[in-house]
Amino acid sequence: MMPEAEPVLDPAKALMQAVSRWENEGGSIMSATYHPGVDIPDLTNVEIVHLRVRLIALENLIIAVLAEGSDQQRQLARDMAAYISPASSLTHHLLTVKAAEHMTDLVNRAVQFRTVR
Repeated sequence: MMPEAEPVLDPAKALMQAVSRWENEGGSIMSATYHPGVDIPDLTNVEIVHLRVRLIALENLIIAVLAEGSDQQRQLARDMAAYISPASSLTHHLLTVKAAEHMTDLVNRAVQFRTVR
């Protein structure tokens, strides 16, 4: 029996689903830290090294994709960085601020690799 094909989503709806997953990214981890009896083991040094390698690879892939993407795609990445940046009236969370800055930096680095067509 063949698995059913996933329905194709409207791009705007797909973007909103991705954003909503991003906003809730830490939800399960945060709720687990507040429930006694839920054991989340510490990462080993080997696991941390593997994560760093994967992160470097992913960042470079994102730069390559953005470099070959459209101006609208790069602008969307910048808009996402602005979206996760806290409003001036809210408490600034250092990791969120740094993530937004890093996203913008990735877009700027991608621009340097743009090919002239």
